[in-house]
Amino acid sequence: MKKILAIDAGGTKITCAIINENGEIINEVEKYSTPKKINDLTQLFKDIITKHETNIDMTAFATAGAVNISNTKVESSTPNMPDGYNQLDFSTLSKKPVFVENDANAAAWAEYKTGSAIGEDNSITITLGTGVGGGFIVNGKLLRGKSGRGGEVGSMKINGKGRICTCKRTDCWESYASGTGLKATAQETAISDNSFKTSIFNSKNPQDITTYDIIEGLNQNDEYSKKVFNIWKKDLITGLINITNIFDPESIIISGGMGKFINTEEIEKTVNDEIVVSPVKIKLAKAGNYAGMIGCALLASEKF
Repeated sequence: MKKILAIDAGGTKITCAIINENGEIINEVEKYSTPKKINDLTQLFKDIITKHETNIDMTAFATAGAVNISNTKVESSTPNMPDGYNQLDFSTLSKKPVFVENDANAAAWAEYKTGSAIGEDNSITITLGTGVGGGFIVNGKLLRGKSGRGGEVGSMKINGKGRICTCKRTDCWESYASGTGLKATAQETAISDNSFKTSIFNSKNPQDITTYDIIEGLNQNDEYSKKVFNIWKKDLITGLINITNIFDPESIIISGGMGKFINTEEIEKTVNDEIVVSPVKIKLAKAGNYAGMIGCALLASEKF
């Protein structure tokens, strides 16, 4: 049975484990802090691979950023990674095959093969965290587009408020439906809505309101927090309706830290009331925190 060294490369930490071709983690998961300089990061990758190389058949990376069609480089700029990251040719890191895939795509594949979308050849996994990521399974295949950059769902345009996204463009879905988007909505609402005056957070400067404050406010039945969350939820649903109408999936799987704060049954009903295609199921992800590693390992196993 093939053994794949799977490495999830994030802006703050690097996680890795050996995974078999069934998607099972077969050794202890290792974690490292992400170096700030590209040379140090490249050396860390090499050190990790060297440590395990004799016991594996290949290495697979899950990473933020748009990956090229040959699965060897991250082509887009990723602000949470060191400068020069998009110049790294991952295939040079090992004498054995190396595969790299966008982390949201990898998570979608993990949900399709081992998680909430098993048996559903048309599914979409949306990752709701600091940003918004998306992976699309269409007719049992990962949708990558002509250059490998397909599925950048966080950049879909909604609203017209002119909110600046982290990508420096305006009104991206990510800037509204992410955890960062919830914070921005909270700060805007604190300035514009009277509910903030009677909120449990009214002693705070509006610019100091955080995502965590809103979640705490929901737990305390704070009217301002409920209003903010409902605006955020409406923005989330707008994007889900658009995606469903375009792709007509069997299911949309919600992963990421913000997923635990939503009612999937409520959102599923609202989405299905608005779409013009067949009904869709909205479900929470099951592949867990290591979905990126599992997905990239399974994709690499199929390619090599």
